[in-house]
Amino acid sequence: MSEALSHALSAVLAWFALPQFGLVTVFITAFVSATLLPMGSEPVVFGYVKLNPDQFWLTIAVATLGNTLGGALDYWMGRGAQTAATAMGALGQNGGKRYLGWFEQMGPKVLILAWLPIVGDPLCAVAGWLRLPFWSCLAWIAVGKCLRYIIMTWLLMEVPDHFWKTLLP
Repeated sequence: MSEALSHALSAVLAWFALPQFGLVTVFITAFVSATLLPMGSEPVVFGYVKLNPDQFWLTIAVATLGNTLGGALDYWMGRGAQTAATAMGALGQNGGKRYLGWFEQMGPKVLILAWLPIVGDPLCAVAGWLRLPFWSCLAWIAVGKCLRYIIMTWLLMEVPDHFWKTLLP
């Protein structure tokens, strides 16, 4: 069974590595990495831009779209979890909001930090849990994630190749 799973995973990864699926790979990786799954899309975005520097802005746009839609999924999962917890009576008297007061106070603009590792994806879910306005949340998520991709990819492109060669065998 393990060998079959390994073969299937290798086939899927090989398919994603094909040049004609490059932007699809960027989108899917960015989407999945924005959910609560622990993975990053930066290596895929950087690799694609490194191979296709003329598609810098298109790659940033595709990655931002995928990552923003992943954040939107987190939002809706948080909203659904709040609904389910309320229906089961699992929230107690204060509904957990005592600990989330700062988030409510700042509102959707706190989601500009949705790009942060570890805490960013849960921020989107908390916004859904609190039922903050979806479209405002989505706009702030998109701004933060776009800025992250622009800054990180630009920095990685500006670092000389000899530096990367010293880090990688």
